[in-house]
Amino acid sequence: MDPVIRIENISYAYPDAERPALDGVSLDILPGTFTAVLGSNGSGKSTLAKHLNAILTPAAGRVLVDGLDTADEQNLLPIRRRVGMVFQNPDNQIVANVVEDDVAFAPENLGVEPGEIRRRVDNALRQVGMYDFRLHAPHLLSGGQKQRVAIAGVLAMDPAVLVLDEPTAMLDPRGRREVVAAVEQLCRERGITVVLITHHMDEAVRADRIVVMDRGRIALEGAPRDIFSQGQALRALGLDVPDTAALIARLNAAGLDIDPGALTPEACAAAIKEALG
Repeated sequence: MDPVIRIENISYAYPDAERPALDGVSLDILPGTFTAVLGSNGSGKSTLAKHLNAILTPAAGRVLVDGLDTADEQNLLPIRRRVGMVFQNPDNQIVANVVEDDVAFAPENLGVEPGEIRRRVDNALRQVGMYDFRLHAPHLLSGGQKQRVAIAGVLAMDPAVLVLDEPTAMLDPRGRREVVAAVEQLCRERGITVVLITHHMDEAVRADRIVVMDRGRIALEGAPRDIFSQGQALRALGLDVPDTAALIARLNAAGLDIDPGALTPEACAAAIKEALG
């Protein structure tokens, strides 16, 4: 299977920075997969995210989106149609006074036919569970609801890839759960490729693959069960393990036999129940 995004040995440095934000990063993102990118502050994870749809372009190496080089300005529009970005603060992405008008904003600017815009808006709002709020004022919504509207606005552009740069950083626990559930559903049920930048370990357990960044490089890469079994290595990078991974490790040390890959709360509870008979 060919990658939808191929990152080839890219480097990038901000002006006057002491060291590169990215330093020789290579990574393939496969279609229909859910990749979580972790790292402490300054690790390069958000800089990497901005390279995926040409907000930034590498100083060395290259990024290809469906074979299109992000460094070629002629590719900018088709790349951004393929790769949608969602950022930390949903208020910065909401531009209209009615939810459905906000979701329609991007396809209208792309010149999409009105009937198709109607279809896309309704579908996008249904996909994130916000269709019943389509006539509401965005400023009256909760943080999690606003972020789901922001995601719907990106989905209305019909992207193949959804990149979310710490989308839950400003949300309370309930809002975080709402957004992560919506994102996982988009990947599993709609086949949208998801790249989630996060510092919340519990959000990453639902990914197919985890990439751990440190000082502009990839420090660890693998399935959640493999990454979160390396607690000592993660702590050395300023990170921790999810609560479920810590619980499973303690129970196994006490003599139980629980699958270390049962990392979601639901899977962990079921595994513990089975182990206890």
